[in-house]
Amino acid sequence: MIDSIEITLRRTAAASALAARYLAREDASSIAVCGCGDQGRAQLAALAEIVSPKRVRVWDIDIDRAHEFAREMHEALALEVTAVPTVRDATWRSDIVVTATSAQTPFLTSECVSPGTFVTAIGADSPHKSELAAELLVGSKIVVDALAQCIVMGDLHHAIDAGLVTAAEVHAELGDLVVGRKPGRTNPEEITVFDSTGVAIQDVASAAWVYQRALDRNVGTFVPLGAL
Repeated sequence: MIDSIEITLRRTAAASALAARYLAREDASSIAVCGCGDQGRAQLAALAEIVSPKRVRVWDIDIDRAHEFAREMHEALALEVTAVPTVRDATWRSDIVVTATSAQTPFLTSECVSPGTFVTAIGADSPHKSELAAELLVGSKIVVDALAQCIVMGDLHHAIDAGLVTAAEVHAELGDLVVGRKPGRTNPEEITVFDSTGVAIQDVASAAWVYQRALDRNVGTFVPLGAL
């Protein structure tokens, strides 16, 4: 059996790490994680494979949960991870900012983000969720996982509804960067935003990869599903 929840958790984090290759500064060395749940853990682990963070600051609406996250991830990744009391304490002067919450009211404002930051917004995976203030997207380089989906849900959706951003102002889909149709970061001072709402084909591709690895390693149990 392949755990679909675990697949989704890991592929979401992998998409952020892939986006970071193109949208984070080459000298990125600090990460902020907003939302200290399982997705936050997966995000930090994946990003730590792409950059070499010297400092990680984490925030959660539940400060005790943030402290627990900091302890666990320090032990798991051998990184300096500090829980802080406010969003801005975590995000200001952090090179990479992850938002992985279930917030329905945006909490990451332009005042929380320094020039040159890469923001990967994960939590707004339905129309009523929102993590990024609409004005943060204004003037930022916006990359999405799937434009048709992001204009009806996620943080881009809210910015469009507010009349502050149009779909035409979206720089690219992530796939455009990977295949070279569009450039990633071109300026060390620009703010880049990856609006990730989740793409089902990533689940399919990830599950297929896990299945093939299991076959190659001869692990797992075959369960007949046909009629007896």
